[in-house]
Amino acid sequence: MTSRARPIPEGHDRATPYLCVRDAASAIEFYRKAFGATELMRLTQPDGKIGHAEIKIGAAPIMLADEFPGDGFRGPLSLGGSPVTIHLYVEDVDAVARQAVAAGAKMLRPVQDQFYGDRSGTLTDPFGHVWMVATHREGRVGGRDAEALRRLYG
Repeated sequence: MTSRARPIPEGHDRATPYLCVRDAASAIEFYRKAFGATELMRLTQPDGKIGHAEIKIGAAPIMLADEFPGDGFRGPLSLGGSPVTIHLYVEDVDAVARQAVAAGAKMLRPVQDQFYGDRSGTLTDPFGHVWMVATHREGRVGGRDAEALRRLYG
């Protein structure tokens, strides 16, 4: 008897980042300490490299694996940086930013109030991925926020 698999697995009904990192085991530990990540699964190869792992930060699933340069799968440290920023809304951005820095992140842009109603800051993790952490406080871009944006950028 064959069961029909769901074309979109439970909990994967949105875009899911797949991070390539150097030393995935350490990355999982960092994300646990920095952002309260929960490890959902890990597939470790005989050589000790992680071929695939899944974590969850809040309700957001994130997949990750070690670098496999022979397959063209390289992380930001091997590529000289990442053009991608992962945005993460949290209950208390100040506390999460302090926690992430204590776990080894570097602050790129300090946490501050933004004209569009968020309090946010930007960090880079020890594996080269960039994270914008934020707490939404009020408003949405539009109305007077749109006018402030026009004044800011001309």
